Amino acid sequence: MPIIKSAKKAARQAEKRTEHNSEIKKSIKAALKAFKANPTSATLAKAQSEYDKAVKKDLLKPNTASRRKAKLHSIAKAAGVKLEKSPATTAAAKPAKSTKAVKATAKPAAAKKPAPKAKAAQK
Repeated sequence: MPIIKSAKKAARQAEKRTEHNSEIKKSIKAALKAFKANPTSATLAKAQSEYDKAVKKDLLKPNTASRRKAKLHSIAKAAGVKLEKSPATTAAAKPAKSTKAVKATAKPAAAKKPAPKAKAAQK
């Protein structure tokens, strides 16, 4: 048992975080189980969403979640699930391209300074 006040607080925080993290892991497992039992586009989206939430909360590394989501996608494809592109993904990609073009054109060209004249040879 910790004696120092800050150590006591750290122990309380660790306990709360452990409980919270275990809830997120349980929700991932439940979504995965539901997807494997009934592979549909809705259950696939729910499972992928749970992985995204885990990454956002730093419970999983991004590459781990990406790998697992790819595995879900391959399972869905093998099961013959009709995969839909989400409108949010396509809408988010289009403005990103246009903002880059605006930034590139809005930047004024740097004015060049004239080259200094060579000094005449001193006598």
